[in-house]
Amino acid sequence: HKVVAYFKYVSKTVPNVQLEKYGETNEYRPLYLSYISSPENINNLEKIRKANLSQTGIVAGISKNKTAIVWLSYNVHGNESSRTESAMLTIYDLITSKKAWLENTIVIMDPCINPDGRDRYVNWYNQVKSSPYNSEQDAKEHDEPWPGGRANHYLFDLNRDWAWATQIESKQRIKMYNKWMPHIHVDFHEQGINSPYYFAPGAEPFHEVISDWQRDFQTQIGKNHASYFDKEGWLYFTKESFDLLYPSYGDTYPTFMGAIGMTFEQAGGGRGGLGIKTDEGEVLTLKDRAIHHMTTGLSTVEISSKNAEKLNTEFKKFFDNSNLDYKSFILKNENTDKTVRLTNLLDTHEIKYEYASKGIVKGYRFNTQKEEKFITSDDDLVIHTNQPKGKMVKALFEPKAKLSDSLTYDITAWSIPYAHGFDAVASKTKVSSYNSTPTRNATNTIDKKAYAYISKWNSLEDATFLGALLQQNITPRFSEKAFSLEGKSYDRGTLIILRNDNRTANFDKKLIAIANQNNRNIEPVATGFVDIGLDFGSSSVKPINKQKIALLSGKGTSSLSFGEIWHFFETELKYPLTILNSDYFDSVKFSKYDVIIIPNGYYSRILNKSTLDKLSTFVSSGGTLIAIGNALNSFAGKKGYALKSKEAKKDSTKYNLTPYADQERKNIKNLITGAIFKSKVDVTHPLAFGYK
Repeated sequence: HKVVAYFKYVSKTVPNVQLEKYGETNEYRPLYLSYISSPENINNLEKIRKANLSQTGIVAGISKNKTAIVWLSYNVHGNESSRTESAMLTIYDLITSKKAWLENTIVIMDPCINPDGRDRYVNWYNQVKSSPYNSEQDAKEHDEPWPGGRANHYLFDLNRDWAWATQIESKQRIKMYNKWMPHIHVDFHEQGINSPYYFAPGAEPFHEVISDWQRDFQTQIGKNHASYFDKEGWLYFTKESFDLLYPSYGDTYPTFMGAIGMTFEQAGGGRGGLGIKTDEGEVLTLKDRAIHHMTTGLSTVEISSKNAEKLNTEFKKFFDNSNLDYKSFILKNENTDKTVRLTNLLDTHEIKYEYASKGIVKGYRFNTQKEEKFITSDDDLVIHTNQPKGKMVKALFEPKAKLSDSLTYDITAWSIPYAHGFDAVASKTKVSSYNSTPTRNATNTIDKKAYAYISKWNSLEDATFLGALLQQNITPRFSEKAFSLEGKSYDRGTLIILRNDNRTANFDKKLIAIANQNNRNIEPVATGFVDIGLDFGSSSVKPINKQKIALLSGKGTSSLSFGEIWHFFETELKYPLTILNSDYFDSVKFSKYDVIIIPNGYYSRILNKSTLDKLSTFVSSGGTLIAIGNALNSFAGKKGYALKSKEAKKDSTKYNLTPYADQERKNIKNLITGAIFKSKVDVTHPLAFGYK
């Protein structure tokens, strides 16, 4: 709140600063952008913005823009605290001693992308720190408790959410980013306490859509930073660790949108506090950390101002997509819910899409990984690359990203057709398509004569509908067998809502309201006597009962694994769960719950023998236990669980002849940072109902 107060004060006091609230977090903290430039530019912000967008083709018309647009983002990881502190130092210097740079430059500053995480960290730190601060690494103020302040409210890593926009902060920020499309974007970070400062240029692999100019100007910026660091004797490194491949970081997403996207990393992080002794015996202070970030921030604005015209010229060139190999990606619309989910994501990024007509297209088939003919149908989704964000389309949809080096920072597989489960083809010729907005609103009506209502089961949205029914005390059934009735065919897993199971006065009214709210089409049928398959009274048509679900959190639990499950239930399934804490997990009465979920984590202390015995009793009494990731280790080899640890094969190599310099590259062979596997699924199993 003091940071917000400072930026508000500056905007009210200084005529060349404008503050805009662009959103709010899950915990109701405001999100702000500060625009810093000359008074003339501030008065013409909208004109400059549109002129810049006209260079990309997003806005019609041709307007020459000579103003550099630099976007500085701070504190995407909440416990990397020097970044927001440096934002205040940076804006102060810009409006006092560096005004000349602002004559041809607009600086857009987001002082805190992740206020929920930052406040979680700052509030904890201020509660436990010594006065004066204690720099010993063992001190409590350097041992941040679970879950830490790195992530947002739902414990998501916002730095990996730019492309997928699952979080409220990302959605609101991307809307503003699309509105401006800056020429430079800097994402300020912190790393371990013993690391020197890192700045551009980035490391290989660079994604192939990155232009020679983008590479070159990163180097120019790095040399400008180095000139300031050299004068002070500050240590730094470049061209290592932080590559530019995965499209969902705060450096790569802007880069694939035509900007010079960069990550700057300062030592510190959650252990840093106000000051901490490094392993080399030096005290790393918050003040020093903030000054280093201020220095690179100002240096970025300086070199951008000096190259404002060139930045605009090269920025405009980036949006020529005529050389892209694939001209169109066609995704078969076999599941409307999946298509809508994807188009919602494309809308977030303002990526254009159209729909195919019936015909035949030749191209690279994702499912077979071969050049094949592909029969298109009406309403198949088509995404062309000859649009302003064509290079981002290539990066998100291409079958395989080219790797110039196997040593990557982390994620290496993300192709949308695979990730979203589409049968798709990539065509080297532009396919014909039409622009349309299909109407997909469900309008169900009451049928008092209905013996039952039937609803499909093949999407997450169907699961959300099921959850809504259960919460309103409507009991559905599902069919284990495919069946046909009244001239229509229904797959395994189809939901059957019987009047006989729901004998309440307002059953029809309540059911129809829930179906319409969830945009589900439900089919009334007059009988339970099927034409093909098993009747509705069969033992293969099973009831689905309301489930009381518990989720383990706390020390030992992976905060990211816990957070994604929490987020999934609350925001997508919209189904309640009870969050338990590992501190008292052993004393919980498990019989109160139907399902217990244990996220990825390390539980040797928490899942001791007595707790495992209690869980075994819970399971043998009919409870469902879901263990994820490393949580499986606690159950492997234990009585009652058909789970064993796989024994590692003994290395047959007699001698270790790997040179020291190659050790990192050898070790990465044991690491999978992203892969897509083709696998066969038993679609007769209830867990796989709805899949092909």
